[in-house]
Amino acid sequence: MVHLLPRDRDRDPDAPAPPLVGFIVARTVGNAVVRNTTRRRLRHLVRPHLDRLPAGSLLVVRANPPAGTARPDDLAADLESALDRLLRPASKGRR
Repeated sequence: MVHLLPRDRDRDPDAPAPPLVGFIVARTVGNAVVRNTTRRRLRHLVRPHLDRLPAGSLLVVRANPPAGTARPDDLAADLESALDRLLRPASKGRR
């Protein structure tokens, strides 16, 4: 699950702020080793997509319990699909 939030730039509106990414990996994903491994895998998978995010935005990636046992290519496909849905322009007929 991913959420994107644009940030207000009160301090210096002319300076381009990089996007920030946070990860939520709960205990339901697994023990500490599994959670840290999942967080590292997600961080590695998000890195190439940072240029797609709006400047100054906040992205939160929440790992669901199956993420702890997911194969790397499945995790990458799920993340890419979620980012594509999130960054797709909204159609005029949908709200």
